Amino acid sequence: MAFNPQHVDVVSGEQYRYALTNFRIAHEKVEEQRRQLEEQEKQVAILRARIALLEGNANEETQTTKQGGNSVDDFSIKNSASQLERLINRWAADIVRDPPVPLDDIYSAALSDIMGSFEPLSQGASPMQVQNILRHALSETISSEIINCLIVTNSTDANIQLTRIHEHLFARKYSRHPCMYFASPTTTGNPVVACVWRRQTFSAAVEECSPQMTQAILMDQLPTLVPLLAKSGSMTEFPGISVLDSAYSFSRMLHGASSTSGGSIDAFYRSFVPEIGSTLYPRQIELVRRCLKSERGDVDRVGATIFPGLVKVTRTPTAGRSQDNVQTVVRRAQVICECALASAGNVAPGL
Repeated sequence: MAFNPQHVDVVSGEQYRYALTNFRIAHEKVEEQRRQLEEQEKQVAILRARIALLEGNANEETQTTKQGGNSVDDFSIKNSASQLERLINRWAADIVRDPPVPLDDIYSAALSDIMGSFEPLSQGASPMQVQNILRHALSETISSEIINCLIVTNSTDANIQLTRIHEHLFARKYSRHPCMYFASPTTTGNPVVACVWRRQTFSAAVEECSPQMTQAILMDQLPTLVPLLAKSGSMTEFPGISVLDSAYSFSRMLHGASSTSGGSIDAFYRSFVPEIGSTLYPRQIELVRRCLKSERGDVDRVGATIFPGLVKVTRTPTAGRSQDNVQTVVRRAQVICECALASAGNVAPGL
């Protein structure tokens, strides 16, 4: 019986060494690519951490709001604004309840600081009228000197310059509105750069305003009213200082908020106070009392603003073409109209 050996594939030693060399080269290239990918991942992680640091998001995981989120949303802003509104109301009610000088003098001083000139009431000012005009005076101070001015240091001049820098970054054109003064950026403005700059600047802001700076703000805005309300002529005992401190914390929350849409859109908050005697704009104001004139179809006007309104100005950066601002009223100004203020002659304070 014949023996048939199995067929065996045999390669030469030279072919074997050639294949082994190519396999080793291919393996080394794959390993090199793996190391490059790992290095790229490390660099991307470092870059993301750097971007988070510039945008102020480095510790955002531990900095949560009371609502459980990791950014300041419209709801938390409205909630904080309501708390500040109650403080202003309590401040005005305490003054009316135990006035250091006659109510007519307080009313006249407040209107003098707000309007410059006015006609005194023929029958004298009621407690309700004084309370509302005090709230208007303090609302204007908070709006113009705290929310609409970036309070970063305890130097008024430095804060003014920092506010101008931010306005230069965010916008270079401005438009006027009967009740508002908002930025209207052109294609040269960069809201994302402004957002990064503002958040980074506020990360090193003072924790609270110094008493000297708060007093300077009050004396600058309410030079006639403040001396009347100060006890024994001491500015440090003026009760409005504690309210301004709370307003400063509220302003820090607004301007230190993270941008929306992953940093691609900046949300810049502005405050506005409708002037006394101006037209009632329903989209901008919320009446706290019934307006008898408007219910009859008659024209009525602002009697006093008891808390400022808030507007969120957003703009998405778009290369190559202009894009207008999107202005959203986050919280309408709390207003009492002229007819309701005039009819409050015999109403007890505590609105």
